[in-house]
Amino acid sequence: MTTALITGSTSGIGAAFARRLAADGHDLVLVARDTKRLREQATELHDRHGIEAEVLTADLATDDGIGAVEARLTDRKRPVDLLVNNAGFGNKGQYLEVPLADELTMLKVHCEAVLRLTSAAVAPMRERGRGGVVNVASVAAFVPRGTYGASKAWVVQFTQGAARDLAGSGVRLMALCPGFVRTEFHERAAMGTDNIPKWMWLDADKLVAAALSDLARGKSLSIPDPRYKTLMGVVKLAPRGLLGGVTAKTGRKYGPQ
Repeated sequence: MTTALITGSTSGIGAAFARRLAADGHDLVLVARDTKRLREQATELHDRHGIEAEVLTADLATDDGIGAVEARLTDRKRPVDLLVNNAGFGNKGQYLEVPLADELTMLKVHCEAVLRLTSAAVAPMRERGRGGVVNVASVAAFVPRGTYGASKAWVVQFTQGAARDLAGSGVRLMALCPGFVRTEFHERAAMGTDNIPKWMWLDADKLVAAALSDLARGKSLSIPDPRYKTLMGVVKLAPRGLLGGVTAKTGRKYGPQ
């Protein structure tokens, strides 16, 4: 039986990964900041699926939190076969409206934590000749829109570059780029969602199923929905200057700045 470690596991996409992987028979290491929610989640998944669910309370905006997860990932006696770097958040407001400390915290979680945890996981995976990493990014990575999109663009570039470097090692790396998913993301950032068209919303469980299928097929980038694949195709063809103006308006209306 294999073990998967999921950051940000108690809600949204992270919780959907936990449900699916537990149903498939994987033991889990559940990582988040809220110990009470983690324990409730671990009990539910254990009782429902008969898997072992370990709880690891960690704040990935801190060095101690990242270090605690690094230590678990490098424990040779309890190997982790799949890492899902899902923890993340957005800040409400345009550039220079958001306090610099908040921007740096977001970069700590989205970039530094992803780099450090991926590195911690991949080293023992490469020694064993097998393993996988899913780094959750966003379709915001492909449009010129603020610091959130920039941080997710870094996740995509890092993941795809590392995947090429590890080709043939038995270790697969994939950047997952969802669109709008009904999670606690917008609520935590105090972002309204009433104006987001219904067709743009994705189901977290279907998203995860598509992502795991893409990982199994060896993809280094997953945009797991035909609607968003079409949108990203249009984005590639649009002039950069025009795209920047359009995304500035839609970003203020619909998403993280």
